[in-house]
Parts: sequence; C-alpha cells; structure tokens
Amino acid sequence: MDELEEELDELEKLTKKLEEELVELEELEDEELEEAELEELVEKDEEFEELEELGGIERIRAIGEEQSESESEELELEEEKLELQVEELEEELEEIEEELKELDEELEEERLEEELEEELEELEKLEKFEELEE
Repeated sequence: MDELEEELDELEKLTKKLEEELVELEELEDEELEEAELEELVEKDEEFEELEELGGIERIRAIGEEQSESESEELELEEEKLELQVEELEEELEEIEEELKELDEELEEERLEEELEEELEELEKLEKFEELEE
C-alpha cells in the first residue's frame, strides 16, 4: 500500500510538473510570436526606409507583400509545432490522470480489504471468547 501511495505521489508530482510545462510552453509560444512580429516590423521598417531612399514605391510594396507572406508562413509553422507539443503534453497529462485514478481505486480496494480483515479478526476473537464463556 505504501508503494501505491508513493507511486500516486510521484504521479501527482509528474502531473503538476507537466501542467507547469504546459503553461510555460504556452507562454513561450506567445512570447515567440510577439518577438517574431516585432522583428518583422523592424525589418520591414528598415527595408522600407532603404528602398524609399532608392525610390520605387511599387517595388517596396511588392517586396513587403512577399516578405509578409513568407514570415506569416514561418510563424504558422512555428505555431503548429508548438500546438503539437501542447497536444502531446495534454495527452501525457490525461494518461497520468488515468493512472492516478486507477491507483486511487486500488488504494481504496486495499484499504477496504484491510478493514474487512480487521473486522474478521475481531469477529473470530469474539467467537473464541463466546466459546470460552460457554
């Protein structure tokens, strides 16, 4: 029973750790998206200034659109990767929660069995005592 309790504690710790990692991943995902957007804006601004000096507003717009599409695709891919990681962690968390539930059930069964054994011992003692009285 102690083993099961230890395993239960360990699984609870793992669950908590996975939940924390999930939160960290989500925060990291948000930070990375913000950083990428800022970098994109800075790059566009610098390129716009350079091209503006050279002239050709049409050329600037065309290059900006191409870069915007390319960077958007990169951001989408990064976001998909992070979402997959989150899904994997959520699946692991579900598995651990299921194991915790099973361990809880096993612990309860063992506790009930021990109670029954104790009651049985008490009954046997009572029967012996009654036999002795007779």
